[in-house]
Amino acid sequence: MDFLIPALAVAVLYSFLSLRVLRQYERGVTFFLGRFWGTKGPGLIFLPAGFAGQKRVSLRIVALDIPPQDVITRDNVSVKVNAVLYMRVTDPAKAVIEIEDYLYATSQLAQTTLRSVLGEVELDELLSDREKINAVLKKIIDERTDAWGIEVSAVEVKDVDLPDQMKRAMARQAEAERERRAKVIAAQGELQASETLAQAARTLAQEPSALQLRYLQTVTEIAAENNSTTIFPIPIELFRPFLSSAAAGAPRTEGSTEQPGKALPASDISSLMSQLRIQAARTPTQE
Repeated sequence: MDFLIPALAVAVLYSFLSLRVLRQYERGVTFFLGRFWGTKGPGLIFLPAGFAGQKRVSLRIVALDIPPQDVITRDNVSVKVNAVLYMRVTDPAKAVIEIEDYLYATSQLAQTTLRSVLGEVELDELLSDREKINAVLKKIIDERTDAWGIEVSAVEVKDVDLPDQMKRAMARQAEAERERRAKVIAAQGELQASETLAQAARTLAQEPSALQLRYLQTVTEIAAENNSTTIFPIPIELFRPFLSSAAAGAPRTEGSTEQPGKALPASDISSLMSQLRIQAARTPTQE
C-alpha cells in the first residue's frame, strides 16, 4: 500500500507532463522514438514524455517579404525590385520532414525566381504589366513548393526602384509625348476651323446679300464698344452691280469687243475707288 501511493503520484505527474495543448491554427507533427507518429491537433493531445516529441506548425497565411533584388532587365536596364509573397502550410508533415526550414527555403526560392523572371522582361512590361509578372512568379514558386506541403496564394511586386538617369529620360519622353499630342490636337483644330471657314465662304459667295448682312452685324458690334472713330471697310462686291450698270450704259467705240452687262476693267475700278476715297477724305468725320 505504501508503494502504490507514490507510484500513483508518479503516474499522475508523468501524465500531466505528457499533455500538450495546440491552438486552432496549429498542428503538431509528432515523433515517437524518432519515427514519424502522425499529425495531431488542435486541442489537448498526449505525448509520452521522454519518448515522443512534436514540432508545432502554424497553418495561418504568412506574408513573406522578399528583400530588394538587383535585376537587369532584357533591355539592359538595372533596377531594384522587391516583392511580397503570401503562403500557407497545407501539409504540416511535409513542411517538417521534407525540408529543414520551409520559411527560409521559400524566401530564397522567391528571390532567385524573382531575378530570373524579371531578367526576361523589358522595363516597359515590368512597369505596365505587373499582373502578368505576378501570375508567372506565383505559378513557378507554387509548383516548386508543392512538394514541401506549401501553397503560395499570391506574389506581388511592391516597388521598382529606377536609376536617376532613367527617371530623367522617362520624364523627357513623357514630356515629348505630351507636346506631340498638343501639336496634333492644335493641327486638328486648325483643320476643322479652315473647313468651317471654307464652308462659310462658299455660303457667302452663293448669297451676296448675306455678306452685306454680315457687314452690318460687324458694324453693330464695333459701335457697341463706344469708339470715337469708326472705320468702315467697304468690300468691292458691294460696287459690282453699279459698276456693271455703268459699263452697260457707257458708249462703245468702233471695233470694241466689250459686251453689255460686263464689269469694267481693273483700271477703271481702281480709278473709281480712288475717287471714292478722295471724296470720303474731304467729308468731315463726325465722332
